[in-house]
Amino acid sequence: MKYFQLLALFLLSTSPLCAQYEFTRVKEAGCTSVKDQARTGTCWSFATCSFLESELIRIKQEALDLSEMFIVRNIYKDKAYNYVMRQGKANFGQGSLAHDFTKSVARYGIVPEAVYSGLINGQERHNHGKLVGELKHYLDSIITKRSPSPDWEDQIDKILTAHIGSYPSSFKHKGKTYTPETFAMSLGLDSKDYISITSYTHHPFYERFVLEIPDNYSNESYYNVPMEEMEAIVDNAIHQGYTVAWDGDVSEKGFSQKEGLAVLPSNAETKNLFNKPAAEPRVTQELRQETFECYATTDDHLMHLVGIVKDQNGKKYYKIKNSWGKKGRFSGYLYMSAPYFRLKTVGVMVNKKSVPENIAKKMTL
Repeated sequence: MKYFQLLALFLLSTSPLCAQYEFTRVKEAGCTSVKDQARTGTCWSFATCSFLESELIRIKQEALDLSEMFIVRNIYKDKAYNYVMRQGKANFGQGSLAHDFTKSVARYGIVPEAVYSGLINGQERHNHGKLVGELKHYLDSIITKRSPSPDWEDQIDKILTAHIGSYPSSFKHKGKTYTPETFAMSLGLDSKDYISITSYTHHPFYERFVLEIPDNYSNESYYNVPMEEMEAIVDNAIHQGYTVAWDGDVSEKGFSQKEGLAVLPSNAETKNLFNKPAAEPRVTQELRQETFECYATTDDHLMHLVGIVKDQNGKKYYKIKNSWGKKGRFSGYLYMSAPYFRLKTVGVMVNKKSVPENIAKKMTL
């Protein structure tokens, strides 16, 4: 059995992955299986959960299936509190960011998927449309009254329980009893190791600033570095065995889960866009800034960047694990060109230990 597994891995690493685009693996880190966020806007949780599962593989050589919805449930409560305290002048919805996940783990802990899935009453797929609608309606009613009752947070908890269930205060895992907090501590991960990085010129480089995107409800700061250094940080992370939580824009015509590609065509022609590698525009820092400020690049989606490949022309692509189920040419994965990454990346989360030393010094890490 081991022989056939090794043979399959060898063939995958040396053979073309696609008839039109011939990809050859350069470097890839371990990750868990592809999941499906289904009809929810919780890509941020799936991407960051996968990122931390890869961190566990890296430090423990053990694959764990952690609960995305445990974190989602707690973030809904945090966002509700933020929305009420800001008297409705804040974003409330399903979206959040990678740093919200790691901060929630530090505050509330985490549990295995087997302990809490967020699926109840025989459900097989997530769907948070009615849940968020009911939460928002209740929160707006509180704000309208201008006098929140002392038990309004208990009502939020009841709504969450009715739609996605509750989780136990303690549970057993491999013969040991844990709480969410003690289980998180047992994993050996430190939330302080994870930093968010972006690259925009409306703030000074090598300083931190609160990135102005709607889902940054927690007002978390990002390290700001030049575009080339953001790319160098990601490349170094992958080559050192780390992975990256990616946040960016997937609304472009060159993004296709079906085709398993994210490319940046040099013109608007898309008829033959996915047939073979084509010329892509040169992305500059100025172009990044322009597309961000005119909303051409928005915070659409989070995914998990797990590797680097090259096409038959030697061009670099990133291997991306998505959370839309095992769909598309590569069963849930896709390949993002370097130009697409440079222009359409809003931010990334990395383990600060993976930042090259010369850049880390400028960031004062």
